[in-house]
Amino acid sequence: MIAKLHRLALRMAHALRHRWRVLRRTPLEGVTVIACDLQGKVLLVRHSYGPRGWFLPGGGIGRGERPEQAAVRELREETGCVAEGTRLVGSFEEQVSGSPHTAHIVTCLTDDDPQPDRREVIEARFFPTHSLPEPLSPRTAARLAFWRDPANAAVGHRSLD
Repeated sequence: MIAKLHRLALRMAHALRHRWRVLRRTPLEGVTVIACDLQGKVLLVRHSYGPRGWFLPGGGIGRGERPEQAAVRELREETGCVAEGTRLVGSFEEQVSGSPHTAHIVTCLTDDDPQPDRREVIEARFFPTHSLPEPLSPRTAARLAFWRDPANAAVGHRSLD
């Protein structure tokens, strides 16, 4: 029962945060984690709030926190996995909920089995890169393209709301 109430609160907070960003247009900074297992499969999550689909783990960067530090924290919070060998792939500018957003893409390895808390993240699994689940969010697809080839990915040139 408590987990259901927590998921409901997260859905409401997500909707309020989206509206606040649209009104304020406050610049944001976040991290996306591309975590792979030892077989090269990529870790994706499904959230209890927001749009339905599969996403990469990630979230906001705290004051004074480096993208790599935020990636380690977010991966552990969302999946229980420990990040090894974090590396910043690159960064780009985009719009999120009408606000300017700096997106940092960080990659790492993990040998852990994901254990989502079933509140914020309801499912977390590894998938082969040639067989990703549907629906895969457009933002996730764009970030994976950036990871594969940062020089040719055009993620920073469009809104990914």
